[in-house]
Order: sequence, then structure tokens, then C-alpha cells
Amino acid sequence: MKNFTKLFMIGCLLLAAGIVNGQRQMEKLDRGLVAMKVSSGVFLSWRILGTEFTTASYNVYRSGTKIATISSTGASNYTDASGTTSSTYYIRAVIGGTEQAASATTSVWSDFYKTVALSIPAGGTTPDGVAYTYSPSDCSVGDLNGDGQYEIVVKWDPSNSKDNSQSGYTGDVFLDAYTLSGTRLWRIDLGKNIRAGAHYTQFLVYDFDGDGKAEVVCKTAPGTKDGTGAYLTGAAAGTNNATDYRNSSGYILTGPEYLTIFSGPTGKELQTINYEVARGTVSSWGDSYGNRVDRFLACVAYLDGKTPSLVMCRGYYTRCYLVAYKWNGSSLTKQWAFDSNTSGNSGYAGQGCHSLNVADVDGDGYDEIIYGACCIDHNGAGKYTTGLGHGDALHTGVFDPSRSGYQVWQAHEDGATNGGIGATFRDANTGSVIWKFAATGDVGRAMAADVDPNHKGVECWAAGTGLYSCTGSTISSTQPSSDCFGVWWDGTDQRATLSGTTMDSYVSGRLVTFYNYATATACNGTKATPNLSADILGDWREEVILHSSDNSKLIIFTTNVPTTRRMYTLMHDKMYRLGIAWQNVAYNQPPDLSFYFGGGMGTPPTPNITLKSALDDSEIAEEIASVENSKLKIYPNPLEGAKIRVTIGLAAKTQVKVVVVNIVGATVMQKNLGIFETGVLDEQIDLGKLPKGTYVIKIVTNSGEQSAKLIRI
Repeated sequence: MKNFTKLFMIGCLLLAAGIVNGQRQMEKLDRGLVAMKVSSGVFLSWRILGTEFTTASYNVYRSGTKIATISSTGASNYTDASGTTSSTYYIRAVIGGTEQAASATTSVWSDFYKTVALSIPAGGTTPDGVAYTYSPSDCSVGDLNGDGQYEIVVKWDPSNSKDNSQSGYTGDVFLDAYTLSGTRLWRIDLGKNIRAGAHYTQFLVYDFDGDGKAEVVCKTAPGTKDGTGAYLTGAAAGTNNATDYRNSSGYILTGPEYLTIFSGPTGKELQTINYEVARGTVSSWGDSYGNRVDRFLACVAYLDGKTPSLVMCRGYYTRCYLVAYKWNGSSLTKQWAFDSNTSGNSGYAGQGCHSLNVADVDGDGYDEIIYGACCIDHNGAGKYTTGLGHGDALHTGVFDPSRSGYQVWQAHEDGATNGGIGATFRDANTGSVIWKFAATGDVGRAMAADVDPNHKGVECWAAGTGLYSCTGSTISSTQPSSDCFGVWWDGTDQRATLSGTTMDSYVSGRLVTFYNYATATACNGTKATPNLSADILGDWREEVILHSSDNSKLIIFTTNVPTTRRMYTLMHDKMYRLGIAWQNVAYNQPPDLSFYFGGGMGTPPTPNITLKSALDDSEIAEEIASVENSKLKIYPNPLEGAKIRVTIGLAAKTQVKVVVVNIVGATVMQKNLGIFETGVLDEQIDLGKLPKGTYVIKIVTNSGEQSAKLIRI
């Protein structure tokens, strides 16, 4: 039995290393447990991992006492009628009859939101004497430090940010990283040679090399400082960082352009290369003053079906250029480039949108890039072009469950020249139009979501239309209250609509008015989008992240509505997770799933994924050895966040306690972890607001204790 346990452990660790072929490497997350006070007690909500969707049940603990068991078919939420604001909770999954490691212990929120304090950058004055200040704009998330929780990357926009069509100087753009508890990890200053606006800085946050810690990548320039305050090296070595390349109209049409990948934990530059493709002759992109040359997009795609690539893009009104890279932890390797200027690709020019989608449209296991009205195959070849032209909004998903594969719903801007087509519903694999909406002008918005339970499939609507079924029949001449964003929130299989700070159900009306709480405010001007909407906490419903009107904090709203729908975290769906990565790109759009989710749906498919923790391959070998030799191991170490993960082999059924001692030998924290059977202790321990310094972590059992040094930074 002992040898079998060892082999099972080794097998699990090899799985975590991504050795199993055909599985997509994705984040290994914690429970994301939230507890909030409601009138009927305390509402709890936690994360089901994609790898345990059909197997796990869950024990719910209040203040160390088990109060409920949720079956392997039950939804991952529970209302504790006896809970109070002083209660504490944790969850233990039960798999194969064995109770697993406890989640972090969670205190009770007083309401359905929490705030994250921000450090507002100092404002400034442009060369022409215009003062500016800062507000938090688009956000993204990734597990930057490997603790199983998401951290938030915030883009700070100056008040004088510009659309590419507008002249004028702008202030610098900053990227900040924050933990959910409000600790700022780092700040990147992109410098004066990156212009501020929705189309210039498309930043990707993702674990590209599979080490369990996300990286951050974006376009940079002379004057950019990384999260340690250092100027860039690599391709930027020898650059005069004091040079100001802005012209008298505020545009940046000369000077070097770079692509930089930054460390998630520290913001430190990892590598800088030249940005491809270079601007070249500005007028060759469609105008001479700098509008079209600086239209950028970006995305993450699993081009090999297993591991993520980053794809950086330039241009969509005329020339379109996409280039894909792999990051192996030390260097970027170019995989391919697609250029509409290449012979045979001219039909792809002018087809891009103000956003893009990623999906395996042909079912071969590899992702394609839906680049507006055209599609680029996983190998960098053009797959098809519709010739219907540019548009603002784009959505891809299983919208008509009676059809095979994915469909695309897209708005078009060129109705006067594309045959009078304002929006199309097309086959994502072939590009063939299934049905369309006629218009002669610019259709500026389009939305797709299952909002009406009386019609199976996803409903579609656009600016100037009524509400369509997935087959193109008119459901109503009146469309839902918003054509901007959709959010899974109210516990039904339908999606609510979000416009600015108001959320509505098409069936029951207003659900939440967010600006009634903590002065919540949307961003991106008339687009009125959330800073981010994503499933980052609790069960599968989506959180809405807005910011306070004084710009001093983010406000994370999470649903407190019970649901009976069992569903794993949406972040373990192969298409949704990539949608969160590109949500901040240009004109923000909501993510969609890789399967039909709505009225009349079947059981969601179990994702074919492997979860990658912060252990690299060498650490896995150490971990196996530590289990065999009963050695204590803690990580991450040094620790930047609040949580450490502790592993140690246990020789027998034993009571386990953790004790934290500071450098002078004083006990600063101790906690009983409970009784564990023979095997391996693998626990996350929340150290809370422990000050920076050196500590000793002791694991005390019936048979003695083991200790290890921890550095808190």
C-alpha cells in the first residue's frame, strides 16, 4: 500500500508537470472561497476545478466544525443559516471517499463586494502645458506569484489619453500588479514614447512557460522602466532613454519599438526584442498622420493544442500583421507571422475588428484566431476571409446548439460598401454567412447571449436591431437594455446584461445598480465597460470589477444569489480563459465558452486539461523525494503574497499544528490544521499580514516537529 501511495503521488506530480499528451496546460487555482452576510445567514461560494467536476463532493466547515456536505452533483454554494459576521469558513473536497486539503480560511464579508486599495500615480503636465491625472482602466488577471489566487494587473490611463484619430500629447501609461488583499507587487512605467489610449497598449497576462506563475507582455519603447525601476535591456540595450520621439501633434511615428515580457512576481524585465512588424513607412498603413499604423491587438492561443503562445498584431483597417511567439522561461521564439501584404493574402486586408477572438473553430485541437471578418489558422496561414470588412464588435461561441461547431456574430462598419450588410451570423470554420442584418451605415455595437429562456440558443442583437433568435427569427422589436456586456450572475442559465454600472435580466429587469455601492464607476468613456468581468472568485458565476469615483480602489462584486447549477470554474474552460486574456484588448468585449451554455443545455463537458502549479520539473523531483523522506517543504519562498503551501510526509494518523516563529524566537502565529491520515500533508496556509522578514515555519505532529526557514518580502 505504501509503494502504491508513492507511485500515485508521483503520477499526480507528473500530471501537474504537463507530461500527459493532449491536455491543455492551465492554472492550478485554490478554492476562491467567499463568504458574505445575507439576510438568511452567510452565503458561501467556492470554486470547482475542471479536473474534479464529476468526482468531488465538498465538506463545509464553520470555525473548524463541519456543518454541511455538498454532493458530487451539487452546486458549489451554500447558505449557512447560523452564520454570523464573526464566523470563519473553509472547504475540503472529498474525492474517492478521502477528504482533501483544506482551503484557506475565509472571514465573512459584510456585503457582496470587497475593495482593493490602489496607489494612484502622480499626475503631470504635457509639453504644451496641459495638466493630467490618472484613473484605473482595463484590468487583467493571472496567478503572478504561484499561490493559487489571481492577482490583478491594472492599466492606469491619464486623463488626456487619446483615440488614434485624435492629436495631442498624453501622459505615461502605467501597469500595476495587486494582490486581492490590496498589496501592490510592482509598477511598470511604459514611458513617454508609448501613447495612451485604447488602441496602443494591449497587455497579456498568462502563464506562458508553465511554471505556475503568469508573465506579463506588452509593447514597450525607449524610456520604459520595468517593475524594479530599471530601463530595458536586450534589444533596447544602448538606447537613449531620455529621447522624446513625440511629434508636435503628440503622435510617436519614429524611434525604436520593442516587445517585452515581464516577470509576474516582480515585474522585472525577462526579455526585450524588437516589435514585429515595425511601422516602416507610416502612410503605407492607410494614412500619414498616425491613426492606422498604431492599431494594435493581441491574444493568447494554444497553437499546438497543449501550451499557450502569445500573438501580437498590428493593423486592421488596411494591412493586417500577426506574429506568434513561444516563451520557454528564458527566451521568446518566433513561430510564424501572417501578413496581408504577402502574395495571396490581399483579401485579408481591412478585415480586422477593434477586438479579436480565439477558438478551435475546425475541431482539430489547435486554436485559430478570428481576426474580425477573417480567420487565421493555427499554423499562421489564412483560413478564410469574408470580405465584409471592419467592425467594432465580435463574438464567437456555440450560439446555435442545433448546428455543429462555433458561430460568429459580428457588427460591420462598411454597410455602404459591403453590399448593405450591418451584422452577420456566420459559421466560424468556413466563414459562410448563415443569416444577416441589413444596414447601409456603421453598426457600432453587437451582442450575443442567452437572455430569453423561451428560445433555445443564444440571442443576438446589434445597434439598430431588435432581438433575434440564433436562427435569425425576430423575437422582439425591442432589444435588451445593453449591447455592451454580458455576465452570468443570477443563478439561472441565462446571462444578464451589463451597461456601465447597471445589470439587468431580460426577463426580470434590474438586478443590481452597482453605483449605489462604494461609488462604483465604469471605464472607457462611452463604452462604459467594467475594468474587468471574469470568474475570479467563488463558484462559476462572474465577478464584476469596477473602480471608485475617486480612483482610489477597485471594487470586486460577486453574486450572493444561490444556484442549483453545478459548474466548474469558467477559467478552466479552454475558450473562456483566453477570452479573459484578450478582454482588455482595444474595445473590450465579454468572453464566451467553448460549449453551449443556456436554456435547454446538457451536462457541460469535462475539460481536457492539466493543472500547472508553481513547481517546476526540478522541484517536482525534490517534492517526490521530500514525500519519501518525510521532509518539510514550503513554497513559494521567498513569499510575496499571503499564502504558503506546505507539504510533508506523515507517518501515521496524527494531529498537525503549524507554528510561525520570528527571527528572535517569538511565536507570531499558530494554528491547528486538524487530524490527518497516513500519507501527505499538502495545505495552503494564510499568513495574513505578516510583516516582511525572516521566519521559521514549524509543523508539529504527535511524533515531533520539522521546521523550515521562510523569507517574507
